[in-house]
Amino acid sequence: MANDGPAAHVVRTPSATWIDAAALFAFLLLAFVGLSPFAVHEPSVTTFGQNGTTGAGDTARQICYLVVFAAIMVGAFRVRRLDVLTTVPVLLLALLAWCLLSTLWAGEPGVAFRRAGLAVVLVLSVMLSVETVGTQRSLVLWRYVLAAVLIVNILSIRFIPQAVHLPGEVDPQLVGNWRGLYGHKNIAGSVGAMTTIVFLFAPRGTAGLLRKLLDLAIAAAAIGFTIMTRSKSSLGLLAIAVVLGAVYRVAWKKDLDRNIVAVAGALLVIVAIVFVVADQAAIVRLLEDPTEFTGRTEIWRVEIAYIFDHPLLGAGFGTFSDTGGVSVLHNYVGTGWVGEASHGHNGYLQLLVTVGLVGFLLAFASLVAAPATLFWESGGNVELKALLFALFVFLVLHNLMETDFLEGDGVTWVAFLLMLAMLRNLRRRELP
Repeated sequence: MANDGPAAHVVRTPSATWIDAAALFAFLLLAFVGLSPFAVHEPSVTTFGQNGTTGAGDTARQICYLVVFAAIMVGAFRVRRLDVLTTVPVLLLALLAWCLLSTLWAGEPGVAFRRAGLAVVLVLSVMLSVETVGTQRSLVLWRYVLAAVLIVNILSIRFIPQAVHLPGEVDPQLVGNWRGLYGHKNIAGSVGAMTTIVFLFAPRGTAGLLRKLLDLAIAAAAIGFTIMTRSKSSLGLLAIAVVLGAVYRVAWKKDLDRNIVAVAGALLVIVAIVFVVADQAAIVRLLEDPTEFTGRTEIWRVEIAYIFDHPLLGAGFGTFSDTGGVSVLHNYVGTGWVGEASHGHNGYLQLLVTVGLVGFLLAFASLVAAPATLFWESGGNVELKALLFALFVFLVLHNLMETDFLEGDGVTWVAFLLMLAMLRNLRRRELP
């Protein structure tokens, strides 16, 4: 006899399938490995990607991203139905809309629009796939990819000459530095640092001793690889991220400890501000010296000059370099080497250059302020939030020395989106 009770009318919500997980895994492979690992790319016009990250844009790469995106969209609508429209934060959608709008006044609208299109595809792919698959399962898949990349990077040093910066580099100081399957040692260093964080802070719960030792061994190997890349930024910021992540993991279990840490942090910020104000002359000399920070200060000086002349709207999304035309900084540097820089070595300044103050404020609100608010909240899975917080600290600070935010399909930008999506997914699961 059929059961006519209330339980018979319960509509079950579809759950994620192996196809959804496979789509996310394919996306992670595209972002962290690409179609041309170990290839050394020359600066050129990119159409659906960015040079210097995981490979230049090409038709095959475009097709792969779009196919994976389509699979992710189908899975997201099957599991979430119309609720999928609420998956991406409103502020992040506003940022993407502004990036698309800014292509109207870009010097090369076609190139800028394609790059903005890539930004939209990346954000939606990550946010929807993590929402569909879930934070825990997404993290497991990412761990597999990072561990595999680390193994390949280390083994490639012995067998593949291009895995090390070879003689003939534009910058002779790069020669001998490890880069693995990536085009530059700074990219390899950032991946090594993020791998360290993911395996060092991995929530282990009831995991056995073998699993814990394996995680620590992978973290140690990742630290060793990062050291051999000679990526100073990644090494220094990794230490800061690990310390602050450990503090978060301990302090956020009790409200009193959390408040004590917050007060102590505020005092440190005040001390730092007082130090900067009291020793402005030394800071100015440091920033004016073009040899400091491996030449970044000269790029920053030019960017700041451009920002003062174009503060509100900027030059248009994706127009900093490799647009097929004259760089937006050309009139500020003439024929100097700065005009050949592929990015601004500062994510915040580059946002101001390309999308202006309006875009910068939207980016800061959606990428820094909103996640910081979620991290401040107590409760939930503190161990997992500590991992995400350590990544957040590393990537937010990394943008002071490199350009990650909205930078094509760069590994650090994809990692930031993964962190953001996992954090948001955790928060949504915790809501009553």
